[in-house]
Amino acid sequence: MNIPGAAIEAAHLIDRIERLARSGVQMHGLNPAQWEALRYLARANRFSRTPAGLAAYLGSTRGTVSQTLISLEQKGFVIRQTSERDRRSIALGLTEKGRDALADDPLLGVAQDIAQTAGEDVGAIADMLKRALRVTISRNGGRPFGLCRTCRHFRGNEDRGQANPHFCALLKEPLSEADGADICLEQEDA
Repeated sequence: MNIPGAAIEAAHLIDRIERLARSGVQMHGLNPAQWEALRYLARANRFSRTPAGLAAYLGSTRGTVSQTLISLEQKGFVIRQTSERDRRSIALGLTEKGRDALADDPLLGVAQDIAQTAGEDVGAIADMLKRALRVTISRNGGRPFGLCRTCRHFRGNEDRGQANPHFCALLKEPLSEADGADICLEQEDA
């Protein structure tokens, strides 16, 4: 395999930035895995905020995710509830403490650094990283977790009332504007 040196350097830089971002994450008493779980729960739609969804997103085992969730629940950052859609499932949510912690998310510092150094190129950098992520997910057999509104199952403006103007054809569920803007476990490119 002939990989260009610049691509290897870029991979090393991404890895180093990620490690440096994690080095100061002990704010709020959270470890890196707990921060990742909070970030996911803040971005995931109501159908994807499950232990299985979190495990799939992180590429982790359900056992590891279970331990992370137990700790977050004990610390008051996450709440578990029986799913309204399927009484056999668990739905996860952020508490006010969890949402407040995300205002201090160490990843925001990295985002600020990228914005400062990339300038007008920030959109192009984000697009390139999305494409690289898509290829990596495909190679590893993972799920894309794209935005709900970019999914082939998303039906926009189905006139289902102002609170839920959209619809998921896969799950047969009405969707709000907020649902459409969140990431989804079931997302498939249109």
